[in-house]
Amino acid sequence: MRKYTYLLALLLVLTLSAGCAQGAALKPGDHPPVELSAWVADWDSQRGTEEYRQLKHHLAGVSCFTASYDQDDKLTVPAEVRAFAKAARKEGQAKRYLSVANDWQDKTGRKHAKDQALLRRLLADDEHKESAVREMIAAAKEADCNGLELDYEAFYKDKSLLQGYLSLTYKLSAACLRENLDLRIVLEPGMPMDAGLCKGPEYVVMLYNLHGRHSGPGPKADGAFIRRTIQKMAAIPGRKGVALATGGCLWEDYGLLGLKKGAARFVDEVEAAAMVKAHNGTPERDEESWALHFSWQEKGHSYELWYADSETINAWIKAAADEGITDISLWRLGGNCHVKGIRMK
Repeated sequence: MRKYTYLLALLLVLTLSAGCAQGAALKPGDHPPVELSAWVADWDSQRGTEEYRQLKHHLAGVSCFTASYDQDDKLTVPAEVRAFAKAARKEGQAKRYLSVANDWQDKTGRKHAKDQALLRRLLADDEHKESAVREMIAAAKEADCNGLELDYEAFYKDKSLLQGYLSLTYKLSAACLRENLDLRIVLEPGMPMDAGLCKGPEYVVMLYNLHGRHSGPGPKADGAFIRRTIQKMAAIPGRKGVALATGGCLWEDYGLLGLKKGAARFVDEVEAAAMVKAHNGTPERDEESWALHFSWQEKGHSYELWYADSETINAWIKAAADEGITDISLWRLGGNCHVKGIRMK
């Protein structure tokens, strides 16, 4: 019992200390001009395409998400991704990226996301890396995309995988240059930015997942997190931008500083707004992130909801632009209430 009391006291001190260390409040407002890009995901392609058509004249590029692997480590592109890439070309979209993730699907249809074992096979040696590069190039061309986006995640803490990944990016960059394909590389915020990234690609750092299913309630990003991550990005060579996340997360029965917790799941803005309306509530605006949050009790359970609306996104864009970032990517289109309200300046 004494051990748990000490643990609770320590967690309380750390929580209060973190709260005191937060930066100044965020607000939307005028900022240096930025260029917008966005993702459309295969599992929400209908709503994503609808929002794309609302926003297309403001987008410098779109990422068609996602190409992944089958049980034999062969790269596959869903029909929904192909259809959206074709539609985007007809709409006159100049930059269309095929996004490749380290996900794979087994024979039963079960999806394995951000899989390190898959990466160990793909990055095993130069022959495997070169084969992976050839597959990506061919898939992008076949899908009618004029760019590639590498979105391998959850590997950088493994030094061997990190070195193999860096080697792959050099090979991929050279191949894209030969084939006249643009290349974007997506990085997690925890990635060591000084690891030796190659010059040439555009790098996009994710400014989200500050809070999510891995943590307790809170926003996907706040001012302190945005500024801290952008400062780390100084080590990245060449062109660099950031990605901001729409939607949010719902936590069930989270309490006692994490010693008590139920399920947590991601939600889009449309879902979040419907939850608030169903409980006749009014969400509060968090000053340090400009995100919305709302709590309620139902059937013996407590719920806490945090999510972004267009004003949240605008505040995050301003924070990034004020730090010198001019390229902003939105994860993702689909399930947003007022996507046309996002401001470029």
